[in-house]
Amino acid sequence: MRYRFVDHTADIAFEAYGSNLKELIENATLAFYEAFVDLSRLKVDTERSLKVKADSPDYLLFNWLNELLFMFETDFFAGKDVNVEVVENEGLRAEGIIKGGNINPEIVKTEPKAITFHKFKVEQKYGNWVAFVIIDI
Repeated sequence: MRYRFVDHTADIAFEAYGSNLKELIENATLAFYEAFVDLSRLKVDTERSLKVKADSPDYLLFNWLNELLFMFETDFFAGKDVNVEVVENEGLRAEGIIKGGNINPEIVKTEPKAITFHKFKVEQKYGNWVAFVIIDI
């Protein structure tokens, strides 16, 4: 399982999984876009590159998701495919390419407002990575 949505009263919540941080970030990216866009109607004609840095896995994913939100809100961009590399060198750095396209109101399910720290968690369980994310809508 790559990710699963968790029932939440007022927001969007999901858990993402990965055997490493690379997979975790990729799967969280896919969960983010699936939550807000009808991906079956998204035309893939653009690639976007993304780079973030952090001192911990929690902040690496948090910063990454905030950049996705920024692209969603300012560039009207959503992705269907993502490839990420995570490098550990004086902290953590995630670099990736997201393949997707421009969104229009007809394919937006709901609009995200903010990635929250409420219950936000990235941890290793039984050798795999698990993240819990709540996005304010």
